[in-house]
Amino acid sequence: MSDGLKSLIDILTLEKIDENIYRGQSEATDWGRVYGGQVIAQALSAAAQQVDPERHIHSFHCYFLRPGNPDYPIIFEVESNLDAGTISNRRVKAVQRGQTIFFMTSSFQLNIESFDHQSEMPVVPPPDDLPQELELREEDLRFAPEEWLPKFNAVRAIDFRAVNYYDLKKPYKGPATKQIWMRPFGSLPNNPCIHNYMLAYASDFFFLATASQPHEVSFLTEDMRMATIDHSMWFHRPFDFNDWLLYDMDSPSASNGRGFVRGKIYDRAGRLVASSTQEGIMRKKRGS
Repeated sequence: MSDGLKSLIDILTLEKIDENIYRGQSEATDWGRVYGGQVIAQALSAAAQQVDPERHIHSFHCYFLRPGNPDYPIIFEVESNLDAGTISNRRVKAVQRGQTIFFMTSSFQLNIESFDHQSEMPVVPPPDDLPQELELREEDLRFAPEEWLPKFNAVRAIDFRAVNYYDLKKPYKGPATKQIWMRPFGSLPNNPCIHNYMLAYASDFFFLATASQPHEVSFLTEDMRMATIDHSMWFHRPFDFNDWLLYDMDSPSASNGRGFVRGKIYDRAGRLVASSTQEGIMRKKRGS
């Protein structure tokens, strides 16, 4: 297991401070705000600890209200909304320095046999034929000043491999689609909950950037403002994140200063294991 992956698992392991209250720490970022995928994964971790372990996450829907500060802990408060025949519902509020920064509603279900169909996995090059995102970023930064070296841990914890690499520092007009293989740098414990948390964490990493590609901008573009407003995810089938998963993303719309993106996540056998959607702020700062 890489140091980056171990550090991430530690961050997603929350401290219980009361019956339904948990405390989480944050990883450093290069942009001075908490990474949204981290808050999602931590909130999911808090909710799951208040549910019968036989019931597994099947969906969550969340809103980001305020940017989090990585220098301060985040308090997660879990509210029990429902425990029915096969479904449990939990609501999580994330609070930092007395202000609510995030809400999540999550739903858990007992596994049952029922109808089964899915969309087809796209045909793409296998991950072994593609370069690591970490290698590409390190090549970019080889001659950069020390203060430019990234603090953010995601590409050290998860091996991302883009089917078509998009240089964020030199954006060009491209299609509103992105496909990325991903798996952790090392083996995750044999615990489905941890695999769920890690996938939720990874699902936010390249997502909104897909909507910026037709406009020759990225979040590194001067005076560009990009931030997640809401994020939803559905878990369809059990999966093993120790093997490669393909994240197939597209953006059907950008308007009114917002970008909208959709994602489908397949395992190497072609099974659709999860789906996601997100909308975020995507515009130039006022006066630019």
